[in-house]
Amino acid sequence: MNFSQTERTALKRLPMRGVYDRQVVYAILDEGFVCHVGFVSDGKPVVIPTGYARVDDRLLIHGSAASRMLRTLKTGIDVCVTVTLLDGLVLARSAFNHSMNYRSVVVFGTATAIEAADEKLTALRALSEHMIPGRWDEVRQPTDKELKATTVLSLPLEEVSAKVRTGPPHDDAEDYALEIWAGVLPLKLVAGDPVNDPVLRKGLEPPAHLLKYSRQSE
Repeated sequence: MNFSQTERTALKRLPMRGVYDRQVVYAILDEGFVCHVGFVSDGKPVVIPTGYARVDDRLLIHGSAASRMLRTLKTGIDVCVTVTLLDGLVLARSAFNHSMNYRSVVVFGTATAIEAADEKLTALRALSEHMIPGRWDEVRQPTDKELKATTVLSLPLEEVSAKVRTGPPHDDAEDYALEIWAGVLPLKLVAGDPVNDPVLRKGLEPPAHLLKYSRQSE
């Protein structure tokens, strides 16, 4: 099912780039690492970058229980969350027509806190697995004290839209005759070689799944 368009999610500029397909939205969220959370605090607009994870039809955000952002969002205020993936730089023949290829998602709604310890633990596992699949089972699990020091919020994926640009530059008709290179410079996130902690015990090697880590969607 597609997401229903609302007054807030309907694209006003370049509406042909709007995407409401649920699977496209999920794929963008599943590939990203960082979201930007926008809200109003003490009458002032605030935008904070943070990590997240998607579980089914909700977005999970976590952090310190002392976080001002999370304490504010727990009150049920309106929030806007965005995720953007940059796929390439689009180089046109004119400066005006340069652009970027990208995939982005905007989510509107109100977040609620996950309070039950077992549900919070499940959510934290999802956040860990979103970052590094398989890592949760390799590490020490959170203690009760650590759980209490952590806030996890759940934001329903209900009022959502995506915006996507793909393809070559769109130049003015008269500019196509110019002897200027034009095209797309693809960009992607690539993992480097794991770097050992300076105090790592001798003989420990990076897990095999880190050596073939990829953030690209299947």
